[in-house]
Amino acid sequence: MSTGNVVSPQVAPAIPDGQGRARRSGLSIRSSILIMLLLVSIIGALVVAAIGYQNGSGLLSTQANNNLVQVRDSRIDQVHTLFTTMEHSLVLSAHGDSVIGATRAFSAGFDALGKSKITDDQSSALTAYFTDQFAPRLARATGSIVDPSTFVPSGPAARYLQANYTITFATPAAALAAGDPGDGSDWSAANARYQDYFRRMTTLEGYGDAILISANGDIVYSAKKGVDLGTSLTRGPYAQSELATAWSSAMNSNLPDSVNLSDYERFAPELDAPTGWAVAPVVSNGTVLGALAVQLPTARLDAVMTDNRDWKADGLGATGETYLVGDDQLLRSSSRELLEDPKLYSRDARSAGLPAAQVAKAVASHSVLLVQPARTQAVAKALEGKTGVVTAPGYLGGQVISAYAPLAVDGVNWVIVAQIDRDEAYAPSAVFARDLGLTVAVIALIVCLLALLFSQIIVTPLRRLRVDAQRISAGELGVQVAVGHSDEFVELGNAFNSMSLSLQTKQALLEAKEQEHEQLLLSLMPEPVAKKFLNGATTIAQDHGEVTVFYADIDGYEEYAATLGTEKGLTQLNDLLHSLDDVAEKHGVERVRTTRHGYLASCGMTIPRVDNARRMVAFAIEAQKVLDRFSAQNGAKLTIHAGIDTGSATSGLVGKSRIIYDLWGDTVNLAFRLQGDAEIDGIMMTQRVVDKMPDTVVVVKAGTLDTSQGEIRIWRLDLEKTTRV
Repeated sequence: MSTGNVVSPQVAPAIPDGQGRARRSGLSIRSSILIMLLLVSIIGALVVAAIGYQNGSGLLSTQANNNLVQVRDSRIDQVHTLFTTMEHSLVLSAHGDSVIGATRAFSAGFDALGKSKITDDQSSALTAYFTDQFAPRLARATGSIVDPSTFVPSGPAARYLQANYTITFATPAAALAAGDPGDGSDWSAANARYQDYFRRMTTLEGYGDAILISANGDIVYSAKKGVDLGTSLTRGPYAQSELATAWSSAMNSNLPDSVNLSDYERFAPELDAPTGWAVAPVVSNGTVLGALAVQLPTARLDAVMTDNRDWKADGLGATGETYLVGDDQLLRSSSRELLEDPKLYSRDARSAGLPAAQVAKAVASHSVLLVQPARTQAVAKALEGKTGVVTAPGYLGGQVISAYAPLAVDGVNWVIVAQIDRDEAYAPSAVFARDLGLTVAVIALIVCLLALLFSQIIVTPLRRLRVDAQRISAGELGVQVAVGHSDEFVELGNAFNSMSLSLQTKQALLEAKEQEHEQLLLSLMPEPVAKKFLNGATTIAQDHGEVTVFYADIDGYEEYAATLGTEKGLTQLNDLLHSLDDVAEKHGVERVRTTRHGYLASCGMTIPRVDNARRMVAFAIEAQKVLDRFSAQNGAKLTIHAGIDTGSATSGLVGKSRIIYDLWGDTVNLAFRLQGDAEIDGIMMTQRVVDKMPDTVVVVKAGTLDTSQGEIRIWRLDLEKTTRV
């Protein structure tokens, strides 16, 4: 006897709702005319506006991006020009007679001071200078304790020069203008001859300082006569500095025309101020005499990056800027916000996570060099060697558009970014959108006025007819329709009321039948399929990409049922199937159809589930337990003979006069074959099901099965060893 899902197609008719008359809701003719005219005109205007906005805003956005790219590329060219000019000038100077002569003269003078001594008063003054002046100022700049003995020179020449020069000048400007102190040394004679040359070099080129370094690493000359004068780059406090590294590279270079750049670092002689160097070897007749080193012209670099603070002239508006970033993701050029509004910078920098002490340091020094981090998406991409445009948070927060690129300057690993606030960049798009919106609104207003006038002309006679019809709908008898000269409207009103009462009675009967029919359908097929069927769909089928299919025979029931009467046997079968349905519902498994001794189910069909295979195996195990309980209670010996596979399948309604809800596909066929071809009882599974099981599920090999896709392995669930699923 089949208990499959079979139903004859019926679709319940729609019944009017109301007490004595049908009720309809809808738009009036006038409203319909108004809406039609408005829709035709406004939709047309909106389509044109949308196309215009899309094209216009796209062009404006592209223009904003292109402008940033142009500014970025222009800055790259200017920075390259600056460094190229500086390097050429430095090479020319290093090969000039003045620098060659100065290197020889200062080196010889420095060597001559190797056995010099200073007076006790000079020694005390030198120690007092580092203890009372230099160390406290450096400590304030660094925010940490400074040991003055670290910087007090120990060599005779360095002590002599700093006692006679360094500690005697109140300012770097005074040191640049220094002449011969009258000590009679060869070094002072060389200084009297060449100081004016190096003073002009530093002043005209914007260098912070110009120094000469001997071949063995001694700083034999400094235009500013700072605390590094006379010290060694191979030992002492500056041996690990970027200056020492650049000098070593210059001395080891085989290219006499080369210039070695160093990145900015905090340099103690400059009171911890960020200092970078350009170093060129001084060569005469193939002999390397030493090196000429100059501090990078930070002011000139900032002037290039800020275009002399004329950002608006470059199209960067009120918020745009360009800046350089090193491989430590710290700025190497000025921040526009700091230069224009230090208070606003202070607030934004703290909001972006910069410590208050660092913010105060940047504001006090008017410089963010080696202070302000720029850990942005644009900087990260540029440091990877990429070039492009991105919209992301800026280094001070807020959404910005950034055009980024690596900066190809030998000796430093810098990147360049041109950015502008997104809102400012896209402001023309917002204005364009506003103008389009106003245009569409004006068009809509004009169309509304015209539509009102036109609909009034058409609807006036129909409105009079509607009033009389409403009186008839209200049940008023003897109403004469004010159109024509016949009494048909009176007869129409009476017929309408009689029809309404008749329909109300029929409606109640049909609603009861419809509810009964719906309950029957829901017991035979899933609710979504039943709803489609009730809505009149004639062909209902659905593909399922990932479901698990279970088909089982209940072995032993036929032998048990033979001992019972037909009616009792069917009753117990229905009770047994009902128990299996309860277990299926518990595990989220959907019963597809059943026969007298067959049970077809799926999981993941109506409700997609990522663990459909696990649920199905859990259901199969509990189904065997249901059979065990039934056997124990009724003296039967029932076992399950099942096949489980997972994969794709198709479900739907089959037939016309007698419709059956069914499931089919390769997965279903394979589940049937697992159940049918297996020679022993138990729960058989394919490898695809086993692969989705946890380690707690124990399976044993049960042979192989030939399929259209080749031979597959079959596994049998070991119910005794499986602890849980």
